[in-house]
Amino acid sequence: MCLVVGPTARPIRPHLFRLSRSHRFSTCNVSQHLKNASTDSKAYSKTLLLPKTSFPLWVDSAKSESLFKRKTCEELYQWQAQNVDRPLFVLLDGPPYANGHLHMGHALNKVLKDIINRYHVLTGHRVRYHPGWDCHGLPIENKALQELKKDALSLPPNVIRTAAKATAEREMKTQQSEFEQFCIMADWSPETTYRTLDHDYEIRQLQVFQRMVEQGLIYRHYRPVHYSPSSHSALAEAELVYNDDHVSHSVFVTFQLDLQTQVTGTVLREILAGEPLASLLVWTTTPWTLTANMGIAVHPELTYSVVRASVKEGVLIVAKDRLTALEHVIGPYESIAEIKGADLVGAQYHSVFSPINGSETTCAEIIAASHVTSESGSGLVHCAPAHGAEDYLAFRALGLLQGSTDIVCHVDDAGKFSPDVAHVVGEEAAQTLVGQEVLKGGNKGIIKLLESTGSLVKMQKMKHRYPYDWKTGEPIIVTATSQWFANLDGIKDNALNALEHVQFYPSSSRNRLESFIRSRSEWCISRQRVWGVPIPALYHTPTDTAILSSESLSRILRVLSERGVAHWWDGPIEDFLTSELLTQFEGGSEAWRKGTDTMDVWFDSGSNWSTLSAPTSGRKHRADVCLEGTDQHRGWFQSQLLTSVGAASGNCDQRLVSPYKTLITHGMVLDEAGKKMSKSLGNIVSPMTIIHGGKDKKKEPAYGADVLRLWAATIEYWRDTSIGPTVLAQCAESMRKIRNSARFILGNIGTIAQRKYFVPVGHGELGLAERFVMNELYKLDQTAAEGYASYNFPKVMNSLSNFANITLSSLYFDITKDCLYANDIQSVERRAVVTTLATVLDSMTSVMAPVLPYLAEEIHSTLQEGDAQLSVFAKKWTPVSAEWNDPQAEKDMASLLKMRSIVLSLLEKARGDKHLKNSLEAEVDIILPNDISTQPYFLQLIEREGKLFQTFLKTLFIVSDANITDEGSLGTSSFSWSYISTMAIPDTNSDLELTIRVRPSSLSKCPRCWTHAREEERDLCGRCEGVIRRAD
Repeated sequence: MCLVVGPTARPIRPHLFRLSRSHRFSTCNVSQHLKNASTDSKAYSKTLLLPKTSFPLWVDSAKSESLFKRKTCEELYQWQAQNVDRPLFVLLDGPPYANGHLHMGHALNKVLKDIINRYHVLTGHRVRYHPGWDCHGLPIENKALQELKKDALSLPPNVIRTAAKATAEREMKTQQSEFEQFCIMADWSPETTYRTLDHDYEIRQLQVFQRMVEQGLIYRHYRPVHYSPSSHSALAEAELVYNDDHVSHSVFVTFQLDLQTQVTGTVLREILAGEPLASLLVWTTTPWTLTANMGIAVHPELTYSVVRASVKEGVLIVAKDRLTALEHVIGPYESIAEIKGADLVGAQYHSVFSPINGSETTCAEIIAASHVTSESGSGLVHCAPAHGAEDYLAFRALGLLQGSTDIVCHVDDAGKFSPDVAHVVGEEAAQTLVGQEVLKGGNKGIIKLLESTGSLVKMQKMKHRYPYDWKTGEPIIVTATSQWFANLDGIKDNALNALEHVQFYPSSSRNRLESFIRSRSEWCISRQRVWGVPIPALYHTPTDTAILSSESLSRILRVLSERGVAHWWDGPIEDFLTSELLTQFEGGSEAWRKGTDTMDVWFDSGSNWSTLSAPTSGRKHRADVCLEGTDQHRGWFQSQLLTSVGAASGNCDQRLVSPYKTLITHGMVLDEAGKKMSKSLGNIVSPMTIIHGGKDKKKEPAYGADVLRLWAATIEYWRDTSIGPTVLAQCAESMRKIRNSARFILGNIGTIAQRKYFVPVGHGELGLAERFVMNELYKLDQTAAEGYASYNFPKVMNSLSNFANITLSSLYFDITKDCLYANDIQSVERRAVVTTLATVLDSMTSVMAPVLPYLAEEIHSTLQEGDAQLSVFAKKWTPVSAEWNDPQAEKDMASLLKMRSIVLSLLEKARGDKHLKNSLEAEVDIILPNDISTQPYFLQLIEREGKLFQTFLKTLFIVSDANITDEGSLGTSSFSWSYISTMAIPDTNSDLELTIRVRPSSLSKCPRCWTHAREEERDLCGRCEGVIRRAD
């Protein structure tokens, strides 16, 4: 006996049930639709509830975006900013440099920030986001000079500043226009943006600087710094990049010991007794610094060998541990004695240039230094305090440097040898060096001089890691100059303590920032540039005294606040001198000059926390979030923290507060092959091309802003990431699927008028499929909220894509089309589906909106039939109710979906063998074994769902009928074809299996709904007859 699933049921055995196929309808009053069917082939299709929507399948992104851009960007920001009762969320924008068109790094950065801001608006916050620009510094100055076709030395500073300001303002307009095309929610008016060249911003920055002066953190010093000859300016560590392929000419040279000196130690004198000549072997990668040699350092605890080698007359002194490694330099050797480094200290030696200088009287001493090791070189280190931080600190610690005149330096501000080099190499040799760049011709000239003096033992090229100027891409030098510094030793402990209360995403980035801060002791904040914020120091020329105090700054800032910061450059010195200074120092105003140094641009951008109000109402930090690239651990993340902590008053609690609550770091954007983008490689991907398309639209389609944003939200942005045609095509396809899911729902939930009178179905009346979908929606909603809150956007978008593609398109849409199209519009079954779809669309729109604002606005507008006054973001994201958290529905559906997979596989085999074209031509038999003693949960599930939805199983399988029977009730019926498979019965501990059979439908095709559920003698199936009769 065959058990057929249908509306009514009668038990055959205690554990089985039967449902009839359909209601029986009288045909005495046939609908006019049926009478016309024979003459109008479309009569039946006109009675179907086919999807209707103005929401297009494909969209012209340019036209669509133009409709919603103002509403979802500027107007939305202004609307939410007025809602002062909302809790405040502050995202502090790290200012991009106002130079050139935007690249993919800009796009990733700004889109990630916008996703965060939009999420917070959607969840009921008032967002404070003021975009900004970094406007000072060398690149803008250089660009202005290029456009003027002049060099900096040929123009007055005020001309350069005027040109640089115009360049920066023009570049900002270009970048703003491009930023707006990313669909950034912001008000771009001057009142709600900032520029580091703005008067108010510069004054705030100078006030921060003044507070650091008051704390005793700012000082001037003549010492070695990173100096860029290509930009004629000192650089901070954060402004360096390292080139692993730099090639240096390293040399081994000998310094001749002065054996006649009376201060030579007893041990050394005894060892060298009778030796006519003794030399120190030294290795350096910077031969050009040898003119500034002031000492040779040894480690007092190391053992040094005195050896006789053919490479040099007399004896050589080298570290014992380096002898084996130096055989290729000194050749065969004979060790004649050993001596501790401590016994070498104090011995004097002659300059390597003594033979050509004509002076044998000038000697330097061997010093002790802890930074000397036996891991490289010779174990003896050439010390030039003007050109090495470790050398400088070693000499300072020994009290050998009392003032700036104690440091020997022969390099000018262009990175070239100055005439002073003649004091060391002699007038004749100096002619070959003066004016030569020390890294180029000057270095080669020194090597030639070493050869002529007989001091050069070996020269070799060496590829190694070397610092470069991050702006010009040229190598830098370390050289002594007078610069302004911020003392970080006094504040870095407080800065590190403040970071303890900061959240880091990813968490590993904490170590990176902390290690950078821990390793710094001072910050060189002065630059020798024209275009920048001045360091307003006053200099008394006769005494070479620099004045930078709270009192002097108070007067200067008062003047600059009234007349503009440019007045520092253009105004007379008298405007800035206090009566106290004129009384204290002689010479009147004519004896004073204004400083020409400008501030490091990191101090500029690092002061932007001061644009935010001090936290109130329980807020601890000025900014909730700062988000930038990983390179900003060396830059803006540091400078913000250090200026904020440094400018804080003596209040301990205030010092321990970081300006930001959360730091988020993103990686760099690479091409599709994982290579860095560059013009020379021709692999640059422009965000503008992604949005608008390239010249060849087939190769470079116009994807629109939402696809660009989807890319940013689907990648693991905290790592370096790739972009290219393949990745973009995948994003566009994901976008299309999400869009089509929304389109299907919009086409089936009716117009505003229809929805007005729609009666939703309550939780208790929903079937298993609806409860399953709502459970999946609940999980999506929870995942999305968690993902947005933890800045894990890929987690959100992957969940959304899976829900749209798998739960909806591949399952729920597929199994409910028959009900949506063919059922009566007022039927419980159809209303249950529409209720579910409407809820799904509402939540899906909230989930996608922060990432895909244009699509969300388009959905919202379509729902309102073009009459949406406010943005979709004006409606607060309402979480899916916990009542839809239904693990049992998920478990039940999982069991049925296993069965569905088998059914679909059998149908595909039948289709492949050309037994059917459409699954509706088939019926499914679920055959249970005879020896089931108790009714398993699986059958209880089928019975329960069968009673609720009457056609659930055939709907789930998308066939015309489904039957449940047992082996003893099969009978002897034969079919023209059939396909059989087995499946273990869920929730049983035995090995029993049920059999699934697919076979031809036993009824005829209904011309209206196309299911094979029509009795032969009838025109339509029972359902369609009822629908049409009620329609009449």
